Amino acid sequence: MITCYLRYEVPLGKVAEFEAYGAMWLDLVPRFGGIHHGYFLPSEGDSDVALAMFSFPSLAAYEQYRKDAENDPDVQKAIDFAKQTRCFTRYERSFFRPLLPNKA
Repeated sequence: MITCYLRYEVPLGKVAEFEAYGAMWLDLVPRFGGIHHGYFLPSEGDSDVALAMFSFPSLAAYEQYRKDAENDPDVQKAIDFAKQTRCFTRYERSFFRPLLPNKA
């Protein structure tokens, strides 16, 4: 399994727009075989940082998602929404291999 960790910079006054953008992706990632672990919006502390994490079974599955998403109209709608609202100014993407607890 591979987990994608995203760190966004969200301009002041744009949290509601960013939340709407995130809600779109919560539905999109599972459509392409991933598991979305949610968005984490600014609260206490840094007021301009939001996080997101989602996982795919493998790096190959993630790469296939990226290919398949390129031409998806709902993905394009989410990208266009972000461009129109400018709900984030930049993001960083990192990948991790999770260590999960053993199941009983």
